[in-house]
Amino acid sequence: MPSIPDSRRLTPPSIKRLLIIAPSWIGDTVAAQTLFMRLRTYYPEAIIDALAPPWVAAVLHTMPEISGEVLDNPFAHGQLRLKERWRLARTLKTRGYDAAYVLPNSLKSALIPFFASIPRRVGFTGESRYGLINVRHTLDTAATPLQVERYAILAEEPRAALPRPYPLPALHVDAKATATTLEMLGLKASPAPVVFCPGAEFGPAKRWPEQHFAALARSLATQDVPVWLLGSKKDAAVGEEIAHLSEGTARNLCGVTNLAQAVQILSMARHVVTNDSGLMHVAAALGTPLTALFGSSSPGYTPPLSDKAQVVSLNLSCSPCFKRECPLGHLDCLNKITPERVLETIFVGAAIGRE
Repeated sequence: MPSIPDSRRLTPPSIKRLLIIAPSWIGDTVAAQTLFMRLRTYYPEAIIDALAPPWVAAVLHTMPEISGEVLDNPFAHGQLRLKERWRLARTLKTRGYDAAYVLPNSLKSALIPFFASIPRRVGFTGESRYGLINVRHTLDTAATPLQVERYAILAEEPRAALPRPYPLPALHVDAKATATTLEMLGLKASPAPVVFCPGAEFGPAKRWPEQHFAALARSLATQDVPVWLLGSKKDAAVGEEIAHLSEGTARNLCGVTNLAQAVQILSMARHVVTNDSGLMHVAAALGTPLTALFGSSSPGYTPPLSDKAQVVSLNLSCSPCFKRECPLGHLDCLNKITPERVLETIFVGAAIGRE
């Protein structure tokens, strides 16, 4: 394996092909699209590939800026597997990348571009990645308070200011593929549904209570508005509980759809009610009207990036605590957001283009 050279600041070359080392979270991947948009502007002829975990690949496929391939990153969080990384890197070397943008901050994420001898390797210094990253940015939390801004700044030279305004993520979904998904699942496009996203990968302190989702579903049913529940297999039990408490007014699709199908369904919903989750960011980037419920986390760092998004947060003195479970045992930050308050944020009339 090659030795790590001294770090140095490179002048941007003519870039014909570049590789994105994508994040491992759906929401972070959505936020990274602003960076991809800037790279497409700066290098309009470049082929842009992404190396990504399989569970975020479907989101990257909805981004026209990824003009090349979405390549499978088989390494789960925390796995070093140095020999396997070396072998993958040597395969990638044959593609002749001129640059790599390493979005995760871990040392492991920077190994593959280094092993692949990609000459320009851009990212934050992160876990002492001197040499592995040779175009090193230093995080300035005051200048770039939002996650989307911290990714976007990587398109600039180190120490340069972030050009503003910057484009917001905008995912593109094929209408025919959406129609095929609805037919496959036995779902009707009209009347357009309100979609609930009751899961949150981070932990229960980010999840609005099941009984509140169910009460909201029952209220919408009185106005003949269908309610569908979306989420991963991990959310299936939560979805089933909501469906049960809703007295059958909510249809549980958690664990039934894959991510690509979930994205398609979110694109045709009249409104989305969601915890602070990856699907919240997907809905925002699709331009779907949404209500985002924040408890233990803060919209000050990863808000839904859409002018059609409404954030509901009680701003209690104990929140945001950024804990997976409520340290005080009451979860008032979410329990006290009533279904009636959320119902007021939902426009149940026919949304243009969604009926």
